[in-house]
Amino acid sequence: MSDKIKNTDLFSVKTNYLEMLFEKTEYPWEILSGINEYISFLIKKGIEGFTFLKEGVLIGDNVKIYDNVTIEAPAVIGSGTEIRPGAFLRGNVICGENCVIGNSTEIKNAVLLDKVQIPHYNYVGDSILGNHAHMGAGAVCSNLKSDGKNVVIHGESEYETHLRKVGGILADGADVGCGCVLNPGTVIGKNTSVYPLTALRGVYPENSIVKGQNEIIRRK
Repeated sequence: MSDKIKNTDLFSVKTNYLEMLFEKTEYPWEILSGINEYISFLIKKGIEGFTFLKEGVLIGDNVKIYDNVTIEAPAVIGSGTEIRPGAFLRGNVICGENCVIGNSTEIKNAVLLDKVQIPHYNYVGDSILGNHAHMGAGAVCSNLKSDGKNVVIHGESEYETHLRKVGGILADGADVGCGCVLNPGTVIGKNTSVYPLTALRGVYPENSIVKGQNEIIRRK
């Protein structure tokens, strides 16, 4: 396990309208409760080059939205992003540039940085995905414990989030294989890959390959 879980350990924020969101918090789960307010601020202020798709939904240039997509306000969709058929953005979604939100993927109360790919049948709730993060087909970020208690981040130390819902936190370059389940509060470090069909809980180090809950090797 690892304790590299601060925003500065996990993310390099290059998109200007996302910088303030990360600068005013130390840990990624602290961002989650402020997403709605921050998006509302951006919508009221406006973002250069962005236009309204509908009330409460701002989109950048060259955003491609297929038929049968549902986007609930508030939301901000970065330039060059592609949203494929059947995607459901349930509100409080903000993403950077050139992301792929795939067919039948559902997102709510989440932040995606640049070039995130969640292309096939993914669930991303109360989660933060870093630059170039990728989730294979059917991989999900579980965001609610079965006992309904607040989520605790299990690193080398225990971190109380004081939140009932916290999903997955994927650092820049994290790659999660097909069919994986990230249990509430799972953190995947920078440039770490996770084998398919793996169920995880805890904080996983950067530059590693995760073959199982307790089987981790350093990437050479």
